[in-house]
Amino acid sequence: MAYILNIETSTTNCSVSLFNDLELIDCIEENTQDYSHSKSLHVFIDFVLKNSKISPKDLSAISVSKGPGSYTGLRIGVASAKGLCYALDIPLISIETLEILSQNVSNKSIVIPCLDARRMEVYSAVFNNKNKRIRDTKAEILTEDSFNKYLSVDEVYFIGNANKKIKKIITHKNARFIDDLLPSSRQMGILSFNKFNDNQFEDLNNFEPFYLKDFIGTKWNATQ
Repeated sequence: MAYILNIETSTTNCSVSLFNDLELIDCIEENTQDYSHSKSLHVFIDFVLKNSKISPKDLSAISVSKGPGSYTGLRIGVASAKGLCYALDIPLISIETLEILSQNVSNKSIVIPCLDARRMEVYSAVFNNKNKRIRDTKAEILTEDSFNKYLSVDEVYFIGNANKKIKKIITHKNARFIDDLLPSSRQMGILSFNKFNDNQFEDLNNFEPFYLKDFIGTKWNATQ
């Protein structure tokens, strides 16, 4: 029996869940455009643990979404996860954000989770109908020819907060869009459990979020 606390803060959705092995015990999340994760995250963690009647010392591991995504959101989530792991002397698990997002869809031919990376860029990865990755995560500039390799073969399902942007550029007949989905800690359960069983833990001293692009700026921006 493994109690794993999952933290997802890579987008505007601040999400915390608790799993006992593969069973979802509790989850709380809030999608706000002002990136209030620094105020909400620890409140959510306390709520989930108290509501589940689980003490922090009962936790087996902490799992965190590692990115790509919002620089500010990732920094807050990873810092909180690492702090808990240090305090409780338990391992840290990290899950790539787009893999979490892909768990929302199954039994579709090809799934491409995409997150907005500002301007005409997106963070994207490609998964098959068994949620197996068939192309690595990368940041790319959208064009009419983006993803033609997959669109020319079969239906492609786009999910994530970049859909509005993608719809304006990609009009291929095989493009399908599933809107209003963001990464959630609800979808982290099986991914975290599998890594826990395989002892795939991060080095607390050296682990950093997967920003993918260098952060450039002089001050924080709410669209980040």
